[in-house]
Parts: sequence; structure tokens; C-alpha cells
Amino acid sequence: MYITPFYAAILVFLFIFLSVRTLRLRRKLQIPLGDAGNPQMLRAMRVHSNFAEYVPLALLLMFMFELVSVLPGPAHIFGICLLLGRLSHAYGVGQSSEDYRYRVFGMAMTLTALVGSAVGLLVVYLLQLVA
Repeated sequence: MYITPFYAAILVFLFIFLSVRTLRLRRKLQIPLGDAGNPQMLRAMRVHSNFAEYVPLALLLMFMFELVSVLPGPAHIFGICLLLGRLSHAYGVGQSSEDYRYRVFGMAMTLTALVGSAVGLLVVYLLQLVA
């Protein structure tokens, strides 16, 4: 049984939450496109966009790693890192008086999932070359 679809499903709900939050703010502030120079709108947009920029690649790498690996543990570690990272980043950047610790932790966890998956893929690939 694959592990990545579990994390993908959970992350979809976070993406939908961020999308609805951004849409509601657009309606409230009457900003149909862009941020209109409003810092609150810009924050909401960047939280949503940042999620959309990082999560697909991370999930793709996780799944590829899962396909070539025989160990389920690392996939769970990458998934947990990605989920915690995206939650922390969204919370931190979403605050008008931002506490950068949430943003830094969020990006560190997200990058851990990305780099961990990529390194795992390379290790498995190289091991197969020498075998």
C-alpha cells in the first residue's frame, strides 16, 4: 500500500482551506485580481501560492522515492515533514504581525521533505548502478 496518497489527500484539504480563505478575503476587500496594494491580500495570496509552488514537486518526489524504495519509514518521515512544514508556513506567513520562527520552521520542514526524497532517489539509483 502506498503512503504518499495519504499525505496528498490531507494536503488537498489544506490547499482548499487556503483557497477558500483567499477567495473570502478577495470578496471582503473587493479585490477581483492581484493584491491592489493591500498587504493582507498579498499575504493570503503568497501563502496560497507558496503552497502551490512547493507541494506538487514534493509529493512527486516522495512518490517516486516510494516506488523505488523498499522501506516505508522514509516516505512517512517526508510526508510528516511536508505536512508540518506547510501548516507552519501557512500559519506564520498568514499572520499580519508575522513570527518568522513559523515561516523558518515551515520552510525547513518543506525543504527536508524535498531534499530527503531527492537524496533518497539518488542513493537508490546509484546503488542499483553498482549492483
